Amino acid sequence: MRVRASGMKRTFLLRAASALALLVPLAGCYVAPPHARGVVEIRAPYAPPTPRYEVVPTAPYETAIWDPGHWHWNGVAYVWEAGHWVERPHVRAVWEPGHWVAREGGWVWVGGHWR
Repeated sequence: MRVRASGMKRTFLLRAASALALLVPLAGCYVAPPHARGVVEIRAPYAPPTPRYEVVPTAPYETAIWDPGHWHWNGVAYVWEAGHWVERPHVRAVWEPGHWVAREGGWVWVGGHWR
């Protein structure tokens, strides 16, 4: 014999499951305030492992700059993201690779950017 949940109970369970599904990916992360122009700050509770050694492949074109691989915090553990080529926007642009910074009892990811 199957027991069916009442309409109200079913609605409550669906809403609770939906709310939980939205919250789980945010574990270990901090969402920046709205004035930060939509940027999400990634926070990890402990330092990342030592970076992996990568063989840098031949550049696909003359203006390509290598962005080295790094450890990414997925909310539960660090996962490796391999390096890749990025295109220089102009001749004087200098690529600043992303890096982890110890801050306020945890580690914060500062994404790669051009300067």
